[in-house]
Amino acid sequence: MAEASVLTRSIMSVPGIGARKAEGFRTLGLTNIGKLIAHLPHRHQREAGEGVIADLVEGVVGTARGEVGACRAVRTGRVSRFEAALLDDSGRVDLVFFNQAFLAKKIHAGDRLRVQGTPKARGGGLQIANPRFELLDEDGDDPEPEATGERLRPIYPASERVASADIERAVSEVLCDALEEIDDHLTEAYCGERELPRLAETYRMMHAPEDESEVADARRRLAYDELLLMQLAVHRRRADIRRLFRAPELDTADTIHERILSRLPFELTKAQARVVQDLRGDLAKVHPANRLIQGDVGSGKTAVALYAMLLAVAEGHQAALMAPTEILAEQHAASIGRMLEGSRVRTALLTGASAERTATLRDLEAGEIDLVIGTHALIGERVRFSSLAVAVVDEQHRFGVRQRAVLRTGAEAGRVPHTLVMTATPIPRTVSMTLYGDLDVITIDSLPPGRTPIETELIPLAGRTAAYADVRDRIGRGERAYVVVPAIDSEQLRDVERVREELSEHYLPDARIGVVHGRLPRGEREFVMDAFRDGRLDVLIATTVIEVGVDVPEASAIVIEHAERFGIAQLHQLRGRVGRGSAASKCWLLGDAETEDAKERLEAVAATSDGFKLAEADLRIRGMGELFGTKQSGMAPFKIADPMKDRELLNLARRDAAAWIERSPGLDAPEEAVLWRRLKRAHGAWLELGDVG
Repeated sequence: MAEASVLTRSIMSVPGIGARKAEGFRTLGLTNIGKLIAHLPHRHQREAGEGVIADLVEGVVGTARGEVGACRAVRTGRVSRFEAALLDDSGRVDLVFFNQAFLAKKIHAGDRLRVQGTPKARGGGLQIANPRFELLDEDGDDPEPEATGERLRPIYPASERVASADIERAVSEVLCDALEEIDDHLTEAYCGERELPRLAETYRMMHAPEDESEVADARRRLAYDELLLMQLAVHRRRADIRRLFRAPELDTADTIHERILSRLPFELTKAQARVVQDLRGDLAKVHPANRLIQGDVGSGKTAVALYAMLLAVAEGHQAALMAPTEILAEQHAASIGRMLEGSRVRTALLTGASAERTATLRDLEAGEIDLVIGTHALIGERVRFSSLAVAVVDEQHRFGVRQRAVLRTGAEAGRVPHTLVMTATPIPRTVSMTLYGDLDVITIDSLPPGRTPIETELIPLAGRTAAYADVRDRIGRGERAYVVVPAIDSEQLRDVERVREELSEHYLPDARIGVVHGRLPRGEREFVMDAFRDGRLDVLIATTVIEVGVDVPEASAIVIEHAERFGIAQLHQLRGRVGRGSAASKCWLLGDAETEDAKERLEAVAATSDGFKLAEADLRIRGMGELFGTKQSGMAPFKIADPMKDRELLNLARRDAAAWIERSPGLDAPEEAVLWRRLKRAHGAWLELGDVG
């Protein structure tokens, strides 16, 4: 019988780990030696070897032994501490243990200790706070001093049950044997060309580095691997779509082009016209278009999407637009309905709550609906299209790649629609290369003429009186205002009802006020929105349901209560509800930031209305990890790589992946078996979707 691989052996096979300790390791996911080796240190700590007390250096982890000269337990209010002086022939170091008064029963004057910690200067001497310590044998039969040289000690993600030192000891027991079994998915020549260490050596340098340069080299290799796997997944997905699937070749002749443009109630901006020309080229091909259309708030993405959908309808095919909320879907349906009034285009709205749902599904499958607008309901199991040629996904950041892919279902084998993804949250290039690397990005980089600049003012919650006084003056001039609150009902926050009462009784007693939020029935929501749009209401109190899609040119003011509760993208989107008419517009951010991040968010939004600058600020404040959250279903966050800091590495991985897929589209060569296995493990769920339904 063949001997089991070292990497697959149980964690209990590691010397020193019994059943009880093994259970603690399992809570960290460390069930076998392979997973133990893959559990990497999150930092490395420089430590001096054991020496005499006089050799301890401030700020450097050191180890020394000596005799306790004096000790005491001290309590100040609710805080307790245990203090001890440790002495040897060379000098003294003070020890302090916070909230560990129980040590008074364990450590006494005359005891001999070995301690380890980071000394800091205190009162003319050195002090170590909360050191690791070991009581030494009273008879002087002490353990031998550790090696005197400095070393980099790996510090591992740990738990209450398993300390970093436990993991370090376990790794040291098996590292040499485990390294011999680590297969590299990159060849020696490939690594050499890119100055990357081999994989086994990389793990050795992470767990037992000789110096900081080895840690840096190991981190670079691991970060490259993560970026390469992501880019291979992206490029393979693109290649699969082009190789395996076909989309309808739409007629984009000038006569059809001009007929569609005549349907739009305005002339396209230069930026919109440029994007439309790009789409004409895309949609005339048999290769499925896979475009991300990004543009700032109010740049006119919906008109561009409608153009693409009407190209499909003109050829006798169908088009679909999926929005993240019912309210946004309703608003799209209303605005598109107005643009298409008098035309022969048959439109329908499909949401989870649609009373006409059954009839709509039947007509959709029969081809009696040309253009359908809906929510997640469009990706339900019962939804079948007769001939879907263009699929548009609005506000992509609200969906994941899985949902984007599912919208393609219902097509005959090998036939898929052209896909356009829209976002009003501008995406930094670094993010688009990772999160949306499978999409061709085009940008609407200007606003329609007549848009007025929006003044933004950041004020504390207590300063709301001045904000609402300005709103009252604007209403008196025939303008309208939004008031956004973070919750429908809340005991801690100013919710919908509380704000309505305050406005009606104190701040805006003469104003006509309406309320809209996600819990209202669809009919009531539409009634309130129409009343605000038509001028029968002066003020609309709303939750974030108005974040996108609402276009009321007469609205010139927006007050955002508890602004610190919203993210940068949300605040920018909400602010974009005003500034759509001729009146000078203003946005008040009412908030009391309690954290540095919240303060930085509010200050960033107040400082600029440039969505691209705000996207960069958001990425800087939140970090890449947040953007790789659960909404990007099927795509794992990076554990090592940071695409913002590793931009050069990302560009290298992207070039390498593109070249690799060009020469080996299926990644099915025998020498690619290890790479393919690791790629499936990292991005398998995403790869299997192929974004093609």
